[in-house]
Amino acid sequence: MSTFSREEVVRVADLARISLTEAEVDQFTAELAVIADAMAKVSEVAAPDIPATSHPIPLTNVWREDEIGEGINLPEVLEMAPAVEDGKFAVPQILGEE
Repeated sequence: MSTFSREEVVRVADLARISLTEAEVDQFTAELAVIADAMAKVSEVAAPDIPATSHPIPLTNVWREDEIGEGINLPEVLEMAPAVEDGKFAVPQILGEE
């Protein structure tokens, strides 16, 4: 069982430049002990013959099937553009290239 001392909590808080009250130091010391105990239990159960899981519930693909639909009307879209050149949107040059 790994335990965290008040001094360790204060030291880490100082390293992170977090000011804690005495009550917060006590609270975090207890919470870190609970977390360390939980991690120790997981380490006891974890074995090489048990596969790792990324999610407790099997996930399935929820995407819809791709279906070809009606496309956009290019001439209509280009009519709405502020500038058009050779059937494409014209944009300001930004790289200084020709």
